[in-house]
Parts: sequence; C-alpha cells; structure tokens
Amino acid sequence: MRINKFLAEQGVASRRGADEIIAEGRVSINGKIAKPGDEVGADDAVTLDGKILSHKVKYEYYMLNKPKGYLCTVSDDKGRKTVMDLLPENAGRVFPVGRLDYDTEGMLILTNDGDLAYRLTAPQNEIPKTYLVRVEGAVSAVQLNRLRTGVEIEAGVVTKKCRVTVAETDKQYTKLHVTLTEGKNREIRRMFEAVGKPVVFLKRLRVGELTLSGLDRGAVRRLTPDEVFYLKNL
Repeated sequence: MRINKFLAEQGVASRRGADEIIAEGRVSINGKIAKPGDEVGADDAVTLDGKILSHKVKYEYYMLNKPKGYLCTVSDDKGRKTVMDLLPENAGRVFPVGRLDYDTEGMLILTNDGDLAYRLTAPQNEIPKTYLVRVEGAVSAVQLNRLRTGVEIEAGVVTKKCRVTVAETDKQYTKLHVTLTEGKNREIRRMFEAVGKPVVFLKRLRVGELTLSGLDRGAVRRLTPDEVFYLKNL
C-alpha cells in the first residue's frame, strides 16, 4: 500500500496529514527517507522520527461530544487544549476525522482507520452532516432561500445547495437545523455572515443518521460495531 495510507492506518494522521509528515522527511522505509507515492509491503521496516511502526493495526473508533474550547488536532505547539485530552488514557493512537472550530460543539469521530476517515471527509462522497445553528433575531424568507440555494462566501466561492429548517424562533433568537454535504473551512459561520446573521452558537448534531445519542458534553464512547458498519457504508 502507499506510504500515506500506511501512516493513516497507524493512526499517525489523516492521509493528507501523512503527506505533510512525509514531505518533512520524518518517515523512512528500510532506512531510506520516504517519498510521496512510495509503496510499503509487509516486510518493509517503516520508521517515524526514528521509531519503528508495526504492520499490525487494531482499528479503534470513538465518538466525542466536543465542547467549546478544544482544538481538533492531535497536538498543539502552543500548549492549548485539544480533543485528545478528552479521550480515556487507554485509547489507542487515533486522530480526529475532519474538524470542528474551537468555538463549535458536537459530534466528532476519532479513529485510526484511514479509509473510513477518507470516506467521511472526501468532498465527492457528499456525506451529510447536520448542525444546530443559533442566531440573534429572526431570519427572513429571503435569507433562508439564499442559504438553501448557495451563498458566495468569498470571491468566486459559492456553497452548494443545503437543507435549512427553522427549529425554533422568537423575537430574540432563531434556532435552525442545517445539513451540509460539503465541508469548507468555517462554512456555516461564513454562510450566515454572508446573509447578515452571524452565528452565536454552533453544534454538530449528526453525521448521516448517526446521532450523539444522549452523550454528554465532553463525554466520549466507543462506536458500536453496527455504527462502524453504518459509517463504512454511507
């Protein structure tokens, strides 16, 4: 298999993150610095920062109800809290699938299964993800239509059509459910800013039909075999 896939299966990083690690010259195959696109076989010795990586991988899958104030990264050079701090001590070497902003809450999948991570994040797979959005005041029909049909969030960049429904509203605030099938950086916040309704609260509720299932804020649990099977077949 390709070296980036091998590293992803080891829980080192996503395939994209693995490509960056390889480019930094931190990975060797049989004593030689690895290059992007290199192939790895069962008999090859692979090292990362001088440490040997085993070919035997036990996949692990977790669901976290991410609170605000945590970074979706494996480590932070500034010493800030990351989602890894919320995992149990016996959790394996996993990484976050995709990202939630520092101030965004909700469902986050963590795994060392690089194929599943790719399936859930590749834009062409259009995996639906549903969010709870809260804004101040009312949202007009014109604003809702713009959100649903696509909003220009920067020059030449227009979001895809999405599902937007009003869950609750009064004179003070409006809560909406938004389902996206793409994952541009800070997409929902930028969409609502574009229509003049800055987001004051944002939480991911589900991936596909998989929900938080009563998982408390900051809590984590292993995914069941049925849930893993569901995600692999989305």
